[in-house]
Amino acid sequence: MLVPSRRRLRLEVWIVLGLSLGQSAVYSVVQLLDKMTRAPLAEGTSTLNRSQSSREYFDLTYQLLDIIFALVPVLLVIYFLTDHRQSTPGAPQGSSAFRKLGFDFARPGRDLLQGLGLAALIGIPSLGLYAAGRALGITTAIIPSALDSYWWTVPVLILSAVRHAVVEEVIVVGYLLDRFGKFGWSMPLAIFASSMLRGSYHLYQGFGPFIGNAIMGVVFAWLYTKTRRVMPLVVAHALLDIVAFVGFSLFGKAVGLG
Repeated sequence: MLVPSRRRLRLEVWIVLGLSLGQSAVYSVVQLLDKMTRAPLAEGTSTLNRSQSSREYFDLTYQLLDIIFALVPVLLVIYFLTDHRQSTPGAPQGSSAFRKLGFDFARPGRDLLQGLGLAALIGIPSLGLYAAGRALGITTAIIPSALDSYWWTVPVLILSAVRHAVVEEVIVVGYLLDRFGKFGWSMPLAIFASSMLRGSYHLYQGFGPFIGNAIMGVVFAWLYTKTRRVMPLVVAHALLDIVAFVGFSLFGKAVGLG
């Protein structure tokens, strides 16, 4: 099988990012500029899960469609990373992208424990960074969920959290570090680029979340280079978002938030 040229791989990366988180980063920068030119950032808000219809089942439909279509670039990445060599009888089969990324259930217990540890490592300092950003006026008020209260609200928020975790960790860590390596980049440069992208698509929330997510990106990418498994990162990211989304939805008003 012909090895793709660097030029072809660069085009591939631009296409993937243009359909997913690169597009989000561009919108995030524009949204940040919009907020900064309207009022001080401290007076702005960023809503992460919005209601899309006042009619319950149309809102549910829109939420599920958003989740499903957001995962399409992940399928594209899996396709690009899969070895498509045609095998003859008795010859080795093409390598699995899921196994290559460590995005499988080969070691569920260890992945879960690592994910829990990472979630604690990232989650607690993130609260302090958010509070500091608010105090300094460089972070908007973040509303994790503005969905109406229906029977499906919590399950949809959990699915949304898992969606974000899968999209970000598979593309920003697993896929990009693979492609940056094939570009001939050094590992520190690849980790830096990955973490800056992660921070950039959170800029609409302010500069505090940009810094926090960039740091998170460095930690996650560095760990991935050691384990070659994206699953613990997905677990950690999903847990962080589930706590934020569901916790705010259930208890936000009770504690004076929202």
